[in-house]
Amino acid sequence: MNKADLIDKIAEEAGITKTQANAALDSFTDAVTKTLKSGGKVTLVGFGTFLLSYREGRKGHNPQTKTTINIKEKIVARFKTGKDLSSVLKGSLKELKPLLAKKKKNA
Repeated sequence: MNKADLIDKIAEEAGITKTQANAALDSFTDAVTKTLKSGGKVTLVGFGTFLLSYREGRKGHNPQTKTTINIKEKIVARFKTGKDLSSVLKGSLKELKPLLAKKKKNA
C-alpha cells in the first residue's frame, strides 16, 4: 500500500474527502517527525510506538569488491508494535508466513 492507497482507504472509512484525508495523514506524519526530531516518542496505545534508536558505527563489506568499509554511526527511527497489533499479527501467522516467504524469494 502506498500513500495514495492509504489516503483512499482513510477517506472511505472515515467518510471524508480525499483532500481531508491527505491533510490528516500529512498532519500525522509531520507531528511524528517533529516529535522524533526533538528526541521524543509517539505512542499509540495498542498499535505501537515510534521512537529513535542509535546505531553504533561498524565495519561492513562491499559485496561486489569484498573490501571492508566503515559504516558510520547514525540515529534511526524505529517502530515497536503494541500489544493489540502484535496479537493480531501473531494470530495471522499461518496466513502471513507463506506471503512473506514469497516476497523473500522475489527480493
